[in-house]
Amino acid sequence: MTIEPELCKVEDALGILVGKWKPIILLHLMKNGTQRFSELKRSVLGITQKMLTKQLRELEDEDIIERVVYPQVPPKVEYSITEYGKSLEPILAAMHEWGTNHTIHKQQKLMKKTTEQSS
Repeated sequence: MTIEPELCKVEDALGILVGKWKPIILLHLMKNGTQRFSELKRSVLGITQKMLTKQLRELEDEDIIERVVYPQVPPKVEYSITEYGKSLEPILAAMHEWGTNHTIHKQQKLMKKTTEQSS
């Protein structure tokens, strides 16, 4: 690897994506396209309205998602991935693949340990 540790920007990237909800929100928007707040709330199981609002604002501040407010009653607000935000898709896919492989690795290690202990 040719990244100089003192110049590494991984921490900056993680600062944008870190958290329980942001990757899930992004994956829903990438998969389903533009969504209203209520649709996202229903899609992201377990998230509170306050937390969803916070996470969406943070992603909007980083230009990862776009928020469009329609001037009507009742108010209509839609969220979508920006072109810039779409650049995260291969990163999220790689993180998903690594997470899947890591889960398998941990299961295999546990099975090996259990087998060794029973021998």
